[in-house]
Amino acid sequence: MNSFDNAYHDLMNRVIVEGTTKTDRTNTGTKSVFGHQMRFDLNEGFPLLTTKKVSFKLVATELIWFLRGDTNIKYLLQYNNNIWNEWAFKKYVESEDYRGPDMTNFGHRALEDEEFNEQYKAEMKSFKERVLNDDAFSKKFGTLGNVYGKQWRHWFGPDGEVIDQIENLIDGIKNKPDSRRHIVSAWNPAEIETMALPPCHTLFQFYVADGTLSLQLYQRSGDIFLGIPFNIASYSLLLALVARECGLKPGEFVHTIGDAHIYSNHFDAVNTQLSRTSYDAPELKINSDKSMFELEYEDFEIAGYESHPAIKAPIAV
Repeated sequence: MNSFDNAYHDLMNRVIVEGTTKTDRTNTGTKSVFGHQMRFDLNEGFPLLTTKKVSFKLVATELIWFLRGDTNIKYLLQYNNNIWNEWAFKKYVESEDYRGPDMTNFGHRALEDEEFNEQYKAEMKSFKERVLNDDAFSKKFGTLGNVYGKQWRHWFGPDGEVIDQIENLIDGIKNKPDSRRHIVSAWNPAEIETMALPPCHTLFQFYVADGTLSLQLYQRSGDIFLGIPFNIASYSLLLALVARECGLKPGEFVHTIGDAHIYSNHFDAVNTQLSRTSYDAPELKINSDKSMFELEYEDFEIAGYESHPAIKAPIAV
């Protein structure tokens, strides 16, 4: 078992053995532990898990979306990235503009009612097409509010000034590498109610030592089966990009999770993944000299990635 998959499997096993059964916002139910930390050394490869296939395309396009300060799912849909669809769709079907069949509690109903699931898929397909092709509709219903990209790149200060946390971060690492203030926060209490989903990965901090850059993420809430594999890869990619931008070597990604949970309808999928052995970790390649702010998905390459097949599980909205 490679060290990356091993750390993730240890987390799943810990929750199964030690976790507390809890209710949750989605009415799905979870088993969770509070306070878990994993460490991923990028000198050992890139932590894209191998005991199930994780789409690097989804990881990279979402991170590019964040770094551009974008909050509209149109860019993601152009790359067939559907990670954020349900939250935008929920806003639409709960609005006065929606005239289709009742989509109340669509996440659960689509799993339990095949006839409804066909209606849901048709409505979602129509919604995505309108976001892609109707600018007015996209502006109204494709936008998720003041989520990650907005807070990273356009945080509004008390007197109205716009704070670009990522630009400030890069400048700080380059000019004051020993500072303990290399922090980016997505948790803006004044704007939580304007977000489709309050940020799960609330803040991250960089640390420079001996020409090496490391990154620690504090994640308040972690969906272990669906979300955490993407978060591991996403923040490892962010670490690699910032290190490259600052002329440093990437070191460790330290992943600290507050409420680490497995949804009650994910346990069969979790047990399937735990039964698998891992492959060697792949390698990240960036085939461009462009700044991290100008990179496109096509500039990235994951070399030597071999994995077991993907495992599907329902998303809790």
